[in-house]
Amino acid sequence: MGTDLSRTDPSAPARTYRVRTYGCQMNVHDSERLSGLLEAAGYTAAGEEDDADVVVLNTCAVRENADNRLYGNLGHLRPVKDGHPGMQIAVGGCLAQKDRGEIVRRAPWVDVVFGTHNVGSLPALLERARHNAEAQVEIAESLEVFPSTLPAKRDSAYSGWVSISVGCNNTCTFCIVPALRGKEKDRRPGEILAEVQALVDQGVLEVTLLGQNVNAYGVEFRDRGAFADLLRATGRIEGLERVRFTSPHPREFTDDVIAAMAETPAVCHQLHMPLQSGSDDVLRRMRRGYRQERYLGIIDRVRAAMPDAAITTDIIVGFPGETEADFEQTLDVVRQARFASAFTFQYSKRPGTPAAEMDDQLPKDVVQERYLRLTALQDEISWAENRAQIGRRVELLVAAGEGSKDAARGRLSGRARDGRLVHFTAADGVRPGDVVETVVTQAAPHHLMADGALLSHRRTRAGDAADAGTRPTTPGVLLGMPRIGAPA
Repeated sequence: MGTDLSRTDPSAPARTYRVRTYGCQMNVHDSERLSGLLEAAGYTAAGEEDDADVVVLNTCAVRENADNRLYGNLGHLRPVKDGHPGMQIAVGGCLAQKDRGEIVRRAPWVDVVFGTHNVGSLPALLERARHNAEAQVEIAESLEVFPSTLPAKRDSAYSGWVSISVGCNNTCTFCIVPALRGKEKDRRPGEILAEVQALVDQGVLEVTLLGQNVNAYGVEFRDRGAFADLLRATGRIEGLERVRFTSPHPREFTDDVIAAMAETPAVCHQLHMPLQSGSDDVLRRMRRGYRQERYLGIIDRVRAAMPDAAITTDIIVGFPGETEADFEQTLDVVRQARFASAFTFQYSKRPGTPAAEMDDQLPKDVVQERYLRLTALQDEISWAENRAQIGRRVELLVAAGEGSKDAARGRLSGRARDGRLVHFTAADGVRPGDVVETVVTQAAPHHLMADGALLSHRRTRAGDAADAGTRPTTPGVLLGMPRIGAPA
């Protein structure tokens, strides 16, 4: 093993790093782990304008152009590396798990390739690559250690991701994720609650419980009510003001979760419930495990328990064999469900998935035309739903970087408890992480505005931390006796 002078020679400057993240919330959280690992190994974050000694690309494999995006970015990094002696490039995440050594074959200037199951190996692989002066490709076939036992440097002073499970036991025919993330592995409840407590102790006000299929949580220890119990227990942690979760699956979504959401004050009345298609025939070919009637029944029960709930979704347009009648059924469900917003995608083949081999792949122009019709309908619904918020008093957790034009317009931005983005009139002393109350005065399809004076402003420890430029860190949660229940 080579010697890392940045750690043994006090006069040598610490090597710097930058992590670039592509894809889902799970990748964002994994990148916090990568940052924590590198800092624990003696690296420091590179300045905004500086070239880093180590660049880590944490990749996604879900979209059709993911490969092109990776190799395009690697191409841009090649001349940077040529002009920066000692620079290293590492590629991780789902695309690394899929392409493995192919990455180094196509981009031989890459130093390290690691997968979704061995995130903790990155510092050692970087050092080995530097010592041996050759690329290191290491892909594990199963999880080596649960990611939350690794150190993390959090991106936000006020809001934190907490992983409750990794992997997925579903077999959706369009999805490559189970092949790359593996079977579902659940953390014990006590470990999750200890991580939440560690974040709250550092001033965090909001956590999002994270998993590929959060409401299947408990499958490993055979407790069907585990997720509802976890929501209630998390909501009891003193000082934690907001609890969110993503993403659930309609097949496993149960009424005890709806009850836990409605009865636990800290749990936000926001639900992201992926639809994918409104056609029973398409859902069957997608192997989703539910039909239109069940899906709409969930929406009805959520709204009965929480009339103020904001429900969002994912929809795929142009799945193989989708007919015009199938697509019309999707539009019908969208009209009935009245989603606050929707993430809409044009179907794209992913090699290695059953859907990529199906007959009746649709022409691009047909998919595009349907996609435009769907987004036009959803924008109309989103705007109507947002207009219904005008005059409503909202509590906002002030956010950083949510409004690109805030500074020019004298505004700040924050998230309401239902997840809606609100741009509001700035006031002296209000900081990211603080909590304000205001009244909605205008609406657009994708955000709300509040142009009046603030009704209240509460300074928080999270705001103090954001003001000071500090971020929570978690060293990795390792416990003796885990337990569920209110903290002592």
